[in-house]
Amino acid sequence: MRRHRNVKIVATLGPASSDYKTIRALHEAGADVFRLNMSHGAHEEIAERHRIIRQIEDELDSPIAILADLQGPKLRVGTFANGEEELAEGAAFRLDLDATEGTADRVCLPHPEIFAALEPGANLLVNDGKIRLAVTDCGADFANCRVVTGGTISNRKGVNVPDVVLPLAALSEKDRADLEFVCELGVDWLALSFVQRPEDVNEARALARGRAAILSKIEKPAAVKCFDEILAVSDGIMVARGDLGVELPVQNVPPIQKRLVRRCRAAAKPVIVATQMLESMIESPMPTRAEVSDVATAIYEGADAIMLSAESAAGDYPVEAVSTMNNVAVEVESDPTYREVIEASRRADRQTVADGIVAAAREIAETTDIKAICCYTQSGTTGLLTARERPRVPIIAMTSLRGTARRLALTWGVNCVMTGELTRFKLAVINAARAACAQGYTEETDQILVIAGVPFNVPGTTNILRVAPCQESLIYATDPG
Repeated sequence: MRRHRNVKIVATLGPASSDYKTIRALHEAGADVFRLNMSHGAHEEIAERHRIIRQIEDELDSPIAILADLQGPKLRVGTFANGEEELAEGAAFRLDLDATEGTADRVCLPHPEIFAALEPGANLLVNDGKIRLAVTDCGADFANCRVVTGGTISNRKGVNVPDVVLPLAALSEKDRADLEFVCELGVDWLALSFVQRPEDVNEARALARGRAAILSKIEKPAAVKCFDEILAVSDGIMVARGDLGVELPVQNVPPIQKRLVRRCRAAAKPVIVATQMLESMIESPMPTRAEVSDVATAIYEGADAIMLSAESAAGDYPVEAVSTMNNVAVEVESDPTYREVIEASRRADRQTVADGIVAAAREIAETTDIKAICCYTQSGTTGLLTARERPRVPIIAMTSLRGTARRLALTWGVNCVMTGELTRFKLAVINAARAACAQGYTEETDQILVIAGVPFNVPGTTNILRVAPCQESLIYATDPG
């Protein structure tokens, strides 16, 4: 299914979008990737949504990526005898391991790992940062705090610890079980929550055993500090602005978003900008102007994908939210300023033959009358490198591997077409020309660029760049072998 935009749209499925009719409508409205949130829904529900997506994929012959988002460890306070208490600014409050129900003076925090990492002066944030506690004294099983920002604290509210790296694995026991389940199910991407260090990503990769690509969610200050190391071991990145905005001052989030997007682009790894993009559309058929500007900003930055969470999972207008994102993307990408921004921010460390070939392809396409770049890719790397160049013409990724096509559905500008395994370059050129015409990118009188590697079907061998006509008789007349 051809899109008239380059940025991809990720839609989260949930109670508002769990049936065949709605999921198909979401895809037809513009959703390229479906997110399965493992924080909600039993395995049976997840499996049914997965089945429906694959059915739609077969019916439309349109590769669709499925991203399973692991919950990660959840840090929460215990319960209160009265259900809730009011904490006044300046008051003393104690967190400890005592399972007794809480009072206005203390509550259980059943996470000894937090106490092990705390130091006096550290901050604890409760209920998405609405309550802020400063640690005045702490030990192996307690933390005495001063209430910096007061408010209502109630049962099992979440706790964030922004100032320290916690000795917690990114994968809980639930995450391990979910990871195995979705890998066996056949998802394409695993989103890893609570990433603090590259070792967290390596652990998930070892458990996935190549069955899914690993996407690291950047939602903690520790991850921002060692981002380059995390990026190096990840297949993709999600800028999870919700938790970042809790653990960091909110004014820090926009520049962090911009920096991370540019680093991902330079590394040729897909990056999703997520959280609260069209939040008001959970209840309204129209977004706010500020939300539209926020979506547009991520597109101008060159993000590979933009994501809907509750808007499509639990909102009243899931299809309208996807349509709105699609319309904003089409409008932004038709703006001449968009190309100026994209090209001004293009930075790549080119060191390999493949790097040089995709850069040359973009240069040729932009200085001659080339209508599309067709790249053959087995592992997906050539598709990613071509997308890194952010060319002005469409990218058609040709692959014989369904899994590669699905994973590339998350990547900027890449349109995937399935092809059989090839042994001759002339057949590769013919297949590329046929695909470009069939998808509506070219006419017979047009020219395309073909990128491939010989020997065929071997990852990492990109070594050929060919300007080719779309008319088959001319291909036979001019291409030997």
